Amino acid sequence: MSWQIPTQIEQDIIAGKAKYQTFQTGNGGQNILQVPPNSFVVIFGYDFSPAGGGIQQKTEVTNLRELHDASLRFFETQQISFYTGTDFFPFIHHVNSEISAFYSDDSANEEYVLTIDNSPIARQVYITSVQDVTITHGLILNAIPATTGTIPVTNRTPGFLSYGGSPQLIQAQTNYGPALTPQQFMQPSPKDFQDFGLGLLPGNPTDQAFATPDITNGLLEANAHLLAIGGDTFVEAAATNYYLCMHYAIYSKTIPEQRG
Repeated sequence: MSWQIPTQIEQDIIAGKAKYQTFQTGNGGQNILQVPPNSFVVIFGYDFSPAGGGIQQKTEVTNLRELHDASLRFFETQQISFYTGTDFFPFIHHVNSEISAFYSDDSANEEYVLTIDNSPIARQVYITSVQDVTITHGLILNAIPATTGTIPVTNRTPGFLSYGGSPQLIQAQTNYGPALTPQQFMQPSPKDFQDFGLGLLPGNPTDQAFATPDITNGLLEANAHLLAIGGDTFVEAAATNYYLCMHYAIYSKTIPEQRG
């Protein structure tokens, strides 16, 4: 997927009503795009280079269906999110891993060398903000199943076309983040979860799948993980770090006076 400047924004840039800008960040997991007073921004795309490049994991397995070590698997699911002060936009990316070598040695098992593909990922978005934009990046290892159940037939979950009426146990709650206070992703929706008799809503229900910061089960800052698995050598290597280049238009405007 690629991004392009929306037609109206391109016309505004040409007419001098807006200015095209980029904001490139990376390395640490938390950044802020500053929006000047009496202005607003429209973010319309980003290029994301995932963390974890340049690392090789040599693994011996009895068959290729086994999960590889969590130290590299952490990099295979990464999340970027934007918070505008009023709206929250999370984006989870599955990142490709590649077998760069495959061979047999003197042991009975086969070995392979696994690497993370940190090729840039382009995404089109449309995020507007009159306030500074909070940008968060992190790695996700786990999505913990919490509740399963059958889904009844309704006008929104029709039989045969959806899982409505199926005897299969459908994943209805998945926990992301801290074990004691996780972000609890409810399906088909928080309201349906209760209406379909799947249980009472937990403490932090949400209708979107996203992780919140937690070292074990949630969002893990990439530099912290790089430091844990390889020390300063891994943190200081540019290839191992993530980079994010945002593309946006900035508009200058006068905020109307508030009259009492």
